[in-house]
Amino acid sequence: MTYTTQTEVRAAFWRDNPQAQRSYINGPRRPVVAPQNYQPVDTRCAFVDFVDALQRDGQISAVLAGRVTL
Repeated sequence: MTYTTQTEVRAAFWRDNPQAQRSYINGPRRPVVAPQNYQPVDTRCAFVDFVDALQRDGQISAVLAGRVTL
């Protein structure tokens, strides 16, 4: 599969890495996935490895790999 947007890459990461811990903000009533810099370091490292693998396999462009954030 080829991904063309950051949203698609993020969704694929969370789908393919259910063990990755997510951080949330806005409290328990309306949790929102926290931005990249608020995620645990293990999750951020897994995301970088995931994006690198997608780019090496030709599933995303080098430009998208360089700008996608968790």
